[in-house]
Amino acid sequence: MPKRTEQNTQDKLIMSIFLDQSDVAILTGKKLKSQQVDVLRRMGIVFYVNASGHPVVPRSAIDGSNKFPSNIDVPWVPRVLSKHG
Repeated sequence: MPKRTEQNTQDKLIMSIFLDQSDVAILTGKKLKSQQVDVLRRMGIVFYVNASGHPVVPRSAIDGSNKFPSNIDVPWVPRVLSKHG
């Protein structure tokens, strides 16, 4: 059995704010990045696409601590099309 050190314990406590690629693959059940993007959209999970085309999922999107402004569900409408314009 490996000896438990303080450094090993600290390393396990430090987590990235983003899921790693293997976590995204497990979450979506897909290996291809385009399929992962499709599944994440269907699941309604917040994610970003990085420069290499991979979906980047913030850990907060799945751990229940995701906080959004209250007006996020209100779509933007140009003044010329709004009823109050």
